Amino acid sequence: MAGHSHWAGIKHKKGRADKEKSKIFSKLSREITVAAKLGDKNPEMNPRLRTAIQAAKQANMPKDNISRAISKSEISNDRNYENLRYEGFGPYNIALIIETLTDNKNRSASSIRTVLQKNGGRLGETGSTTHLFKNYGVIHIDKNRISEEDAFEIAINSGANDCLTINDVYEIVTKKEDFYKIRTELEKRIDSFVYSAIEWRAFNFLNLDKEQSKKMIEVLNTLEELDDVQNIFTNANLEN
Repeated sequence: MAGHSHWAGIKHKKGRADKEKSKIFSKLSREITVAAKLGDKNPEMNPRLRTAIQAAKQANMPKDNISRAISKSEISNDRNYENLRYEGFGPYNIALIIETLTDNKNRSASSIRTVLQKNGGRLGETGSTTHLFKNYGVIHIDKNRISEEDAFEIAINSGANDCLTINDVYEIVTKKEDFYKIRTELEKRIDSFVYSAIEWRAFNFLNLDKEQSKKMIEVLNTLEELDDVQNIFTNANLEN
């Protein structure tokens, strides 16, 4: 499972302008509101909400924003958001899986289709790219928080698929269906993670050169600017 197919992982390294941060906060708030609306308002009793709140904290989102997003779940009955997945191809035939949280699927599909078509790509049918990926739960733990031996021991005992050392983090990989269970076990030993989410990871990656990578990054940025888009996964191996 070499490589990292989640576009957010690249964005973490790029620095964030105020406008970009505002857009990120808006998307995080939407996820918190929906998670609180669909489950318990107490994050201890709602794994999806707990994950959303931790993602918000990792993005340095103020506590007041988080509280407002939870409160909003009690009054936002006029909008019904749903998680929808779109599949397609970008330039150079790069496979994409685009996860949205939307109250208008026609708007989401139209916006995504327009971006892809303008850049030599296309929106595909359901199943057109998911066969190139596999769903995993991914948890990153700061190396300073725990020893390598303990990290591997916890991963094995909790039923994780793998535990890898990547730069300054330990990466624990789980089956999608075991993600929340294993995360809860890890939380008994570690109070916060660098990153945790369910991802689509490509079986194989397509290498792009510098110019191709620049074009692909522009497309990914444009897609991410769409309000409905929450996550983008790709099989592109981008060159910095």
